[in-house]
Amino acid sequence: MPTELEEKIAEHVLTMLINLSGDPEILENLANDDKFIGVVLDHIVGQGEPNANLLAMLLANLAKLDSFESILERKQTAPSALGSDDSIMNQLMDLFVKGQDGAYNKKADFDYLAYVFADLSKHEKVRKYFLTEQKYDGVIPLTKIRVFTEHKSDVRRKGVASTIKNVAFDIDSHPVFLDEDGINLLPYVLLPITGNEEYEVEDTMEMLPDLQLLSPDKKRDSDKKNIQTHIETLTLLTTTREGRELMRRVKVYPIVRETHLRVDDEGVREACERLVQVLMRDEEGEEGGASSQVQEVDEDDEIVEV
Repeated sequence: MPTELEEKIAEHVLTMLINLSGDPEILENLANDDKFIGVVLDHIVGQGEPNANLLAMLLANLAKLDSFESILERKQTAPSALGSDDSIMNQLMDLFVKGQDGAYNKKADFDYLAYVFADLSKHEKVRKYFLTEQKYDGVIPLTKIRVFTEHKSDVRRKGVASTIKNVAFDIDSHPVFLDEDGINLLPYVLLPITGNEEYEVEDTMEMLPDLQLLSPDKKRDSDKKNIQTHIETLTLLTTTREGRELMRRVKVYPIVRETHLRVDDEGVREACERLVQVLMRDEEGEEGGASSQVQEVDEDDEIVEV
């Protein structure tokens, strides 16, 4: 076990590395140092690692480089307490899910791994990972993180929102996204953009069950950028006729209308207007036009600094 002094020294070193990795040249050198990456990954999964959150921040910076996509193929032995397999991606996913709020490591919440997932999901192979049932637990990774769209952590919500949006660029997977017996993504995207407004009874009865009995103190996500991201995800999900028809059927339009009226933000308003145009448009000649209006998210546009 490291002494208190050794833990403090490691904390200072990691803080310096996180801030220095704001320099593109230093970031590239760190990301290409295989031995260094191995040390980072070995330490972050340790149940007693005192600097796990700093390691997650460092990984969030490293994930901005395209070359870091190779982490998808990387393997290491997982601690038995984590209950994962030897895939690094699965281990990071389990840290993020099982380790929230100090449940795995009392000194870490692993929120910044959400930024790692967001940047990695720019890559097609990683998007496929998020949509593929994993053999060791029989679960599709995207279904593990969807529940965090309303989490109390701003960082966690933001990274998850961006990850979901990026994965939604896989148009062929939209049927399983929208299937109640599949990934069932729609309620997890709609809830963060929904407030406590009252709707016409007829509209309410046709909405998804999760949106029919909201409490009077229900609030939208406090981060307007997250709301915009979720609206853009909905726009992506209108790329197929099935997606558009489902959204019309479950009364997505009234929710978007209220969001447009009540969120004072130009980006949100423009995103709402694009989505409404698609939902209100006649079907003829419409197929496939929505996704061109939305860009993949690099989470964040800036390097994470401490």
